[in-house]
Parts: sequence; C-alpha cells; structure tokens
Amino acid sequence: MLPSAFLNPAYRPSIARTIPARSNERRNIQNFRLSARFSTCVVWDDLNIGLLIKESYVKEMENKPDLSAFDLSGRHALITGGVRGLGLEIARGLAQAGASVVITGRVADTVESAAEALRAEGFEAVGVAVDMTDDVAVNEWFGGYSRDFDILINVNNVGTPDLPPEDFARLLDFGITSAYRMTRLVYSSMEKAHEGAVINISSVAGPMARPGDPGYTAAKAGIDALTRSHAMEFATMGFRVNAIAPGFFATEANQEWVNDDVVNDYVERRIPMQRWGQPNEIAGAAVFLASDASSYVTGHTLFVDAGLSARM
Repeated sequence: MLPSAFLNPAYRPSIARTIPARSNERRNIQNFRLSARFSTCVVWDDLNIGLLIKESYVKEMENKPDLSAFDLSGRHALITGGVRGLGLEIARGLAQAGASVVITGRVADTVESAAEALRAEGFEAVGVAVDMTDDVAVNEWFGGYSRDFDILINVNNVGTPDLPPEDFARLLDFGITSAYRMTRLVYSSMEKAHEGAVINISSVAGPMARPGDPGYTAAKAGIDALTRSHAMEFATMGFRVNAIAPGFFATEANQEWVNDDVVNDYVERRIPMQRWGQPNEIAGAAVFLASDASSYVTGHTLFVDAGLSARM
C-alpha cells in the first residue's frame, strides 16, 4: 500500500517534473530517465494509482543484457542426424555460438557434404557416417574417438504410416533406443566433468496425435518420457537432459507438405502464427538448452511450434 499522502493531487506537480503525471499512452518504464534527486519515483497511470519504482532497478533495466551464458566456446557437441533439416540447423546454431560440432548420418557422401558446408562457413565441424541403430558400429566409432562430448543432440526423425510390426519395432529402435544408446555412451564423461547437456528432439506429435502415423507418435512420446527419466536420474551428476518439440517446419523432408494446398490451409487455420517454421528458427532453442543460460532447466520439453500445442 502507498502512503495516503502520495495519492494527494498536490504532489503531482513535483512528480510531473520528472515523469508526466498522466498519459493516454501505455507506460514503458524502461523509457523513463529518472532524476538523480529521487531515490524512488511515483508513476501515475490513468487511474491515479501510484507505482513505486527504485531508481537503481530502472537503471538496471536500461543496461544491455549479459549474454555470456549463451556462449558455447570450448564446448564439443555431437549431433546425431545432423546432416540436413533441423539437425543441420541445430549444428550450425551451436557452431555459431562457439561450439565445435560432430554430425552423423548414414550416407557418407551426405555427411561429408554437410560437414564441408559448415567448415566453409568458418566452423569447426567433423562428419561421421554411422548407423545409430547399429550397436557394434556405434560402439566401435565412439570407442575410437579421442575427445569427450559435453553436448549431445539426438535428432532421429522418421515417420511412416501403416507399418508392419517388424518395421514399427525398427522405428522405435531408431527413435528411442538410439537416443538411449548415445546418452549411455556420453554418460561417463559428463559425470566425470560434472557438466553437460543432452537434448532429445521430440515433436508436437509426442503429446498430440494424428491418424495414420502411429510409429512416429509412439516414438516421440517415448522420447519425452525418456527425457524426463534421464533428467531425474542424472540431476545430481551435474548434467541436464531436456527435449525440443518442433511443430511444422519447412524442411526438405516436408517439402511435399509445404507445397500441398490442403496442408497449408490446415497450417493457416490451426497454427496461431499461421505459417511454417523456417529450419533456422530451431537453433535458438538448442543453444539455450545446451548453454549455461539454462543451468536450472532439466526434464523439460520446449515446444517450438508457433503456439500449436497451446491452442484449444
């Protein structure tokens, strides 16, 4: 409560010398420059309600934010499935923030082409051709690798409708087991360093569903559950586990949908921002969750979906 004297109109002229007493414009405290004569100031809105504001607080708001917590310099990141689409943009975003990156994929030419593109932009990038569902191949490569990873991004996106049971099991292996496998492999080095970040790429299809794609929906729901479970398991060990759930992104894999009038009509009607996401719009979420800026965040799935999951 303000002292009753502050509500006396007689005080307004002296206040008005620093800040206008009344205005029909929306108040933006950051735009006000307070006189050094005042340790506090009263801002009057159109209802004559006083708001006490510490000058030091306002000055603090005027300062530029410290973004050093987002710096990934000296960090080493592994991005599985990082050769195209969202995976490649995540790798690029981490590299732009200062990390060195290793990207993996199944086809050697595709992997090397993506790594070379990153190197051409001035980033430290290595490409590795390996099948993340092949235990022997993954362990052989990982065992011979000379550096420890402190960032792991599991990008495993494959959706196929009407799967026979054996293919359904293979999709779950690719979507869930491979993320579990890679997390297990980086576990010891992250525990030893008592720091690190694991980010699993989920989807809005994790908590939601559509007909005709049960394997993808099940895999992404499983990734969300795995994220929470690993976050609880590793919370006291110094590294964090989170997930990113993308919505509709205009990636190469989705070009058929992007060019489909029916799908675009759905996007305009169903997605609050009424547009497709561009692949580079995923990078900021990954940098946040990989960096010290999210040091108190674990077990969380961050939706990057233009409001789709929030809409009734």
